[in-house]
Amino acid sequence: MNSERLKEFRQAAYELLVKAKDATFELMDAVMTTRNAACLAEFSLNPLFHRQWPSVYEALQDCRPDRKKLMLLYLEQLQEEASSTEHVLVAIDHTAWGRPDAKTLQDRTHEYHKGVIIGQGYSTIAWIPEAEGSWALPLLHERISSWSSPIEKAASQLKLVCEQSVNPVLAVLDAEYGNANWVLAQADIQADCLMRVRKNACLWSAPPAYSGRGRPRKHGQKMRLNDPTTWLQTDTVIEIDEHPGLGQVRVSQWLDLHFYRAAQQGVNLILVERMKPMSNGQPFPPLWLAWVGERTLPLETVWFKYLRRFGVDHWYRFAKQRLHWTLPNFRTPEQSDRWSDLMPLMSWQLWLARDLVLENRLPWQSATINLTPGRVAQSMLSVLVDIGTPATAPKHRGKSPGWEKGKVRTKAPCYPTVKKRVSRRKKSSRLAV
Repeated sequence: MNSERLKEFRQAAYELLVKAKDATFELMDAVMTTRNAACLAEFSLNPLFHRQWPSVYEALQDCRPDRKKLMLLYLEQLQEEASSTEHVLVAIDHTAWGRPDAKTLQDRTHEYHKGVIIGQGYSTIAWIPEAEGSWALPLLHERISSWSSPIEKAASQLKLVCEQSVNPVLAVLDAEYGNANWVLAQADIQADCLMRVRKNACLWSAPPAYSGRGRPRKHGQKMRLNDPTTWLQTDTVIEIDEHPGLGQVRVSQWLDLHFYRAAQQGVNLILVERMKPMSNGQPFPPLWLAWVGERTLPLETVWFKYLRRFGVDHWYRFAKQRLHWTLPNFRTPEQSDRWSDLMPLMSWQLWLARDLVLENRLPWQSATINLTPGRVAQSMLSVLVDIGTPATAPKHRGKSPGWEKGKVRTKAPCYPTVKKRVSRRKKSSRLAV
């Protein structure tokens, strides 16, 4: 890959930071080349950061990353590598940034991440560029406010990406999105979706023909996924003798089903079963998937695309551990959002530099051809030194006058934790006669 492409990308991204571009860009270079840090100010010790440590905090206070234009910049890079007729596979998920002790941080909510924690939730839609590997390149990485939900935020992100993408989009999602709420939310979005469905979910077949009496039926026969006696006749069954890594696999498909609260939205149900038992003799748990969309893909390959969803989980771990996403303790949600907007930007720079770096392996690391994001970041310093930075040199601003004498200091206000409530459909009570 030509280094000019990376330089052009960095120059375009530099302009989209709007304010405090120089300090913010040098901060990103410092983050990408710093393996370990104990606090945000430590990034000022990096040789690529030419300013004093207060500029780290001022950068995140003053910068204004243009999120939508940055997404368009990412899509331009995506379209250079994907054919216009090829499905763009994106993974959607959400994670939590735990802030249990930040009582002065506004709009904290209860988040579910390996238990219930107090903090901020973030929804991510990421392009999965490779069939195998740990690369995931976020197109949007946004905070879920207390008046929104992961499904609403994911639907708005998917709609925005589909409106700007020239490629057909296939979204893969986990079981939290495999329900009627998501099917209804994405009904008007021009995208295909492949979601995991919980093993205790229920779906209904199409209703029978109208008999001419009473109200037309909306639902047909009920199919409980955890009760094989209620299963309908399968429409397609295929067997894959020797799948690499999974062994013998049987894939079954039911057409034209629907969730109870989304009777007008058709769903194709897919069951994936591994025929070889586990080491203890027990069978592997079945994998239930739901396909929603106008396009169709061969059953032999469509179910395997769901396994690429785990790329976004790899990116979450990489962002938290290597890009130090959850390291700072910001005072306001706006600062957290500006810092979070830099995570996709750094990830795309690492992707564009993957063929330019000379691998700098640690003594205990084995050689590899397909570099992971962590391996690229580990060798990124030499690339950044060679291509330079669009940031301008710092200017001497003099000494700050400090706190005015006699000015009263006030404590920061504390904000309560926002508890989201889920509105559930009330069951009609029947009076006993």
